[in-house]
Formats: sequence, C-alpha cells, structure tokens
Amino acid sequence: MPQANHVKNIAIVGATGTVGKFIVAELLHLGKDEITAITRKSSSASNDIPKGVKVAKVDYDDESTLVDALKGQDALIITMDTRAAPDTQSKLIRAAAAANVPFVLPNEWGCDMADEAMGKDILIGDIELSARKLVEELGKSSWIGVATGFWYEYSLGFGQETYGMDWKTRTWTFFDNGETKMNTTTWPQVGRAVAKLLSLPIEPEKERVPSLSSYKNKFVYVSSFRLSQKDMFAAVLRVTGTKESDWKIEYEESDKRFQDARKRLFDGDTLAYPQLLYSRVFRDGCNDFEGKYGSVINDVLGLPKEDLDEATRIAIDRAEKGLKYHQAKYN
Repeated sequence: MPQANHVKNIAIVGATGTVGKFIVAELLHLGKDEITAITRKSSSASNDIPKGVKVAKVDYDDESTLVDALKGQDALIITMDTRAAPDTQSKLIRAAAAANVPFVLPNEWGCDMADEAMGKDILIGDIELSARKLVEELGKSSWIGVATGFWYEYSLGFGQETYGMDWKTRTWTFFDNGETKMNTTTWPQVGRAVAKLLSLPIEPEKERVPSLSSYKNKFVYVSSFRLSQKDMFAAVLRVTGTKESDWKIEYEESDKRFQDARKRLFDGDTLAYPQLLYSRVFRDGCNDFEGKYGSVINDVLGLPKEDLDEATRIAIDRAEKGLKYHQAKYN
C-alpha cells in the first residue's frame, strides 16, 4: 500500500498540558512526519513546545486562523481543561471539517462516555456527546474517542476524594467494600496508545489486520491496570513498607459520597467535583472496561505491560510533594 495509507501530519491542542505532553513525546518517538501544536496567539505555551514540533498560533475568534492551521493535517488531537470555554472544542471541530481533516480525537481522555447516564451524572456528558455529534453532522471528519479511565498516578496521589488515599494522614477510605474493579491508566501509557493508534494503517492492508478506519466514530479503551481500591492499597503497602496497622481504615458508601458531593457542588463548592466524579464511577464500576467489554485495545496496539509498583511509587511521590498535574519523574 502507498505511504498515503498512514497518518503523517498531526495537529494537537494542549501540547504542553497534563496529558498532551506525553502524547507529543510518543509521537516524536515514533517519528511522525510533522506534529503541529495549536496555541493561542496570546499564549506563552509555545516556549515549552519540544524541538521538532511546529507551532501554529491561532485566534479562536477568527475561524480562518484555525482552518489555516489545520489545512493538510491528517488528524487533530484535542486535549484541554474541561473548564475551557464551552465553544472552544466546537470551533476546532468546525475548522477541522472546513480543512478536511479526516480524524478528530476529541477531548475525552477518561471515563467511558458511551455510558450516557453516567455522563449526565458527572455533568460533562452532554458537552462531550454534542462534540461527537457535531463531527458526524459536519460529515468531513470521523471522531475516535480514547477512553483511558482515570489517570492512575494522578488519582492515587491526589487525595482521599479520588482513589481514597490520604497519604499525609495515613488514612484510606474504601468506597463500599473497596473491591470494585476499574481500569486505570498512566500518563505515559495514554501517550503510547494515541501514538500507536495513529500509526495504524488508515485502511486495512491485510485481512484481519487492524486499521484506523475500523474505529471511525467509536470509542477505544486503553488501560494500564485493572484494579480495585484494595489492590491499590496492597501496592502502596509494598512500595512504602508500611503495614495495614499503620493506616486508619474507613468505609463509606459510594452513593452517599456522590450525593454529598453533588449537594456541595450545587451549593457553590467547586472543590466537591473530584469527589462527585470518582464516587459516581465507583458506584457502578462503569470504568471497568474489561469487565464490560471483555478486553481493551492494548494488545492490538502492542502496548507494554507496566509495573504497578513503579507507577505507585510515582503516585506516592506526587502525594508527598502535593503535585496535582504532570510534574513527576518517569523512567
């Protein structure tokens, strides 16, 4: 097959962000022909763009600048904070259609947003669904949603609100019985998954060989580990040399946590959102991709098996330093 059967030119929004940083690193590692970081004209983020990545500065209020930046691109990856202006993603999607970009990876990177009831409960489902529908309605691009579950080292190290660990006080809160399984992914694995996904041939080159076109307007499910909170706790004990008796153990119903967080959030406490998000997902295990669908895309993409204890050490280091974003040492 000709080289044109592969994605060559990739644009990314959020190239220096929490997950975008790792996606760019893996795209560079695989030697993509051209990677373009889309940044605002007023942004200083271009100062942190790695060597080998082209920068296109745009004005989100001037669609022509977005279209110009996306012309000739084979794929657009959108990674941005969920607090970004609601129309930011739709502007990018419209520009991608105008520029005839074949593939758009929208701002998913987390929960299984195919579960629309869960999406509504965590208050972002309608936003993400409308983005996917817009891609389809415009008819020029196809979307591929990359569902990764919660980020492991981020979530474990964040605090009690997420995976239940408060490292500073040595308190662990198990939700329900602490045995709900879910798939969770490290940042480096997300980067590898996106780079490998976009390295598949666009159309099948041989029978039964995966291709990018087979995932048009579908979700793909990525994972580093399938774990319960009790599995995570066991990893923390191994890594830190602590014993269960060194910890204060608590149990709380996930639905109660969800309802409490929802009330706080709607009373104006925005800091309640992480608890709302995680407790809702633990409530019915909707991020257990392997349990629901039988498998994840790891083997198709040739993703490596990761070391749980190594990832747990990074999470503990993050908890020690109070890190909330991507500042951590990876091998």
